[in-house]
Amino acid sequence: MARLQVPPTRSNLIAIKHSLKLAQQGHELLNKKRDVLMMEIMRVIADADEVQKQVNAGFERAYTSIEETRVALGTERVRRMALSSDREIDMRVTPRSIMGVVVPSVSFDLPEPRPKYGFGNSSVVLDESQRSWSDVLALMGPLAEKVTTVWRLAVELQRTQRRVNALENVFIPSYEETLRYIEDSLAEKDREELFRAKRAKARLQARTVG
Repeated sequence: MARLQVPPTRSNLIAIKHSLKLAQQGHELLNKKRDVLMMEIMRVIADADEVQKQVNAGFERAYTSIEETRVALGTERVRRMALSSDREIDMRVTPRSIMGVVVPSVSFDLPEPRPKYGFGNSSVVLDESQRSWSDVLALMGPLAEKVTTVWRLAVELQRTQRRVNALENVFIPSYEETLRYIEDSLAEKDREELFRAKRAKARLQARTVG
């Protein structure tokens, strides 16, 4: 790993030691964050899978009920009754944070069904169909929340992994290599200074004796 191009001075030695310590601490924290993100993703995926199963089952019931309604009332009649519906959904998306990642919390209220058709002009299968589709609609918010949460956490996990890799493979090895270079250079300078000091002392002693 290429070392940093810095002069081998004692001030740089202290600075590199400090930078290395910070990089190691950051690496440890990012590793912990990565582990927590992975566990949270697995948990939300399990929740999303459960909601998806409920949605699939709900759609199966809803499509079955609408087919039964079409058989009982006719396609055109069912279409006219569907167009008469004017229900509005009050949806709320509230942001929340998981490990610094902003994810949505989706909630909404479904109004009580109020048929726009007369009871004598419909069938119980139409009411069942309406309830089946309302049940499916009620699951769309939780499913969207889970899927979006998994996606955003996965993006943050990928970003965190890149930072971990950069610290492991680039910054920490570079700091370590630079630290060794500075320590070796300073040690060599100390040996040279000691050697020069000994030679100067020997010369001084020789002059004194002479």
